[in-house]
Amino acid sequence: MDRIERNIQVSFRHQVHFTQDVFSPKNSVLKDTLTEGEAGICHKALVVVDASLLSGYPELTQAIETYFAAFPKELELVCPPLVIPGGEQAKSSFSHVTKIQTYIDRHHIDRHSYVIAVGGGALLDMVGLAASTAHRGVRHVRIPTTTLSQNDSGVGVKNGINSFDKKNFIGTFTPPFAVINDFALLSSLSDRDKLGGYAEAVKVALIRDKSFFETLERDAEALRKFDTAAMQRLIYRCAELHLDHIATSGDPFEFGTARPLDFGHWSAHKLEQLSDYRIRHGEAVAIGIALDVIYSGKMGYLEETAIERVLNLFERLGFELYVPELLEYDDNGKLAVLSGLEEFREHLGGRLTITLLKAIGHGFDVHTMDGATVIESIYELRDRYQEKSARKEEIVA
Repeated sequence: MDRIERNIQVSFRHQVHFTQDVFSPKNSVLKDTLTEGEAGICHKALVVVDASLLSGYPELTQAIETYFAAFPKELELVCPPLVIPGGEQAKSSFSHVTKIQTYIDRHHIDRHSYVIAVGGGALLDMVGLAASTAHRGVRHVRIPTTTLSQNDSGVGVKNGINSFDKKNFIGTFTPPFAVINDFALLSSLSDRDKLGGYAEAVKVALIRDKSFFETLERDAEALRKFDTAAMQRLIYRCAELHLDHIATSGDPFEFGTARPLDFGHWSAHKLEQLSDYRIRHGEAVAIGIALDVIYSGKMGYLEETAIERVLNLFERLGFELYVPELLEYDDNGKLAVLSGLEEFREHLGGRLTITLLKAIGHGFDVHTMDGATVIESIYELRDRYQEKSARKEEIVA
């Protein structure tokens, strides 16, 4: 039989804005983004808000309503902001996706309207899934509110929820219409949530940009104190590197098996699951990176001085690099975290591909992991943690 075959190229524009006080009527960034190139049209929007934001920013929903009311000819808020629990709870079932799609249908949000998500990475993932599957895709604007979502997950192109005991099992690759990073929204975060996003910055520096890693080393003390200027530098450069990878890697939707931006994530995702998400994503990523850095050294890929620099940076920032879940055994008497390798392989589509380090700023891929050496690396992390804890106790005594 003859066949017809064509290569189809689709172009996407990906824009990330940086601002302060996005919902102040004096700030036109959101309005200009929603109305860009479509003058004379009133643009409808459904806004979804992360419930956890309201404890530190109780006036947020009123501020959103006031903002839209300030531009009645250009913008229409179709209903009061929809408040949904954030964190991994948002991604625990399809029910929240269905709820948002019900509102999309009820308020006639079409492909020229907007679904705006205001919250942390988990909420953005879930709302993005709802937006990308309603009408085969409506315009989605992300307003990330955590360090991690502003510098990494929120500026990416992935949407999804957890299912079948696997992280992000159901999802899509759909670039958002726009991302708006409001630095002022970070002020209400707990120190733990501010810190979590730093792990992703260390990650992208390690695999992409040695000079950025050196900047993080210089800024470590300021970052640990959550200095505003240092945090903004971290977020901006990390987001820039993330977008560069999406735009220039040649595989933005991960049709291949290489996923360098998931450096350290094979064990991180599993640790989150094993802890029932008590361990936050950024905390798990820091541990996962530390594990793979030590493994890189044991396999002869990475020098000891580089390993120590990486581990020392994480510790200076305030991360703990060991949790008991690393040595938790499953019902078959095997280390449970090691099953993360098989889950990672399956998620990639058949061939295991793990990013490791040859040098700071130089990641590379391998297709096998030696289980015994991984276990040795885990015990080295544990021993390092115990030694540091013992020294702290001696100082306190």
